[in-house]
Amino acid sequence: MRVVWLDGSAEAVSELDTAVAAALDGGEAVLPLSSADPAAPGVLEAMAPDTPVEPDTTVIIATSGSTGAPKGVLLSAGALTASATATHARLGGPGHWLLATPAHYIGGLQVLVRARLAGTKAALLTGAGFRPDEFAAAAAPVLAESGPRYTALVPTQLVRLLDDDGAGLAAARAFDGIVLGAAATSAKLRTRAGEAGVRIVPAYGMSETASGCVYDGMPLDGVRVEPDADERLCISGPVLAHGYRLAPELTGESFRDGWFRTSDRGRLLADGRVEVLGRADDVINTGGVKVSAASVEQVVAGISGVRDVCVVGVPDPQWGETVVALVVADGPVAQETIKEVTREELGAAAAPKRVEFADELPLRGPGKIDRAAVKARFDPGTA
Repeated sequence: MRVVWLDGSAEAVSELDTAVAAALDGGEAVLPLSSADPAAPGVLEAMAPDTPVEPDTTVIIATSGSTGAPKGVLLSAGALTASATATHARLGGPGHWLLATPAHYIGGLQVLVRARLAGTKAALLTGAGFRPDEFAAAAAPVLAESGPRYTALVPTQLVRLLDDDGAGLAAARAFDGIVLGAAATSAKLRTRAGEAGVRIVPAYGMSETASGCVYDGMPLDGVRVEPDADERLCISGPVLAHGYRLAPELTGESFRDGWFRTSDRGRLLADGRVEVLGRADDVINTGGVKVSAASVEQVVAGISGVRDVCVVGVPDPQWGETVVALVVADGPVAQETIKEVTREELGAAAAPKRVEFADELPLRGPGKIDRAAVKARFDPGTA
């Protein structure tokens, strides 16, 4: 196993790119880790770098998933290339890529794989944080190329570009496609992007599917998505990982008969599109009524003045759990308005009992909301 430490520099990303290329050709499996992550030493230990790697493994993506315990997702060269090839087919053909998300996550690493399969070299947005002017500068060499120009972002990055309304937004408009992943794309953000002339492609996927496997609601070529009896989305196809590092029991629970059972609820629409309804564990049982946190978030996000929202359930001595909401506002919005609108749309049980405001939502990973941190804000005992 070859461990590549990423420190935000172009040199480290170049080392990873070279290591992944060698692994795709049958060389040593690669484990990318962020040197800025305080948990990385523990993750490395959990990945047991001195223990032989499982067969057919090209890349190991370390992820905490929903449990917080380190997991190593095992991806083969076949899964990585199948994902990259299907992505190009959906977007409009092989092209030039800008890497604008951390490369130790699957979304960033796949940008390197896609560029290499396209016979190009990904441009890099390096450094800590995300600034629209730096995005514009990093995008310039990609946008100077002929042929399709792509990048991949998370919703929070796109919001910053739209808010800035400067060189970064102008650069975003010039891309032929921006894959938007890691977190759900709200209807409001989709509308804002469309009105601004930014061509986004919302993607659903995870490390276990070698990045996005459903683009704008439609599975990629070769990918099948079906809900089981519990509405849990199950995925099959050549993009699947073949298990978890040194975890045969977990592998057996999640990967069966060519299918991967996700932690997300969803359904198939009449036109074949996949609608993701939220995580299976985001259902809040309050007073015997089951409330979907994702449904409440969708309603609250549509209220004027709400930029972003996270809804969770916290322990309550009377109701078992109670619905609470952490809101990021970009205009005047009252707590009572949020409660009343939710009550009218979804019923009294779904109306948040408590609403608090924050400048931004806590995040973990590339754009993923840290729901545990939100819960701890309302109930420190859940930390």
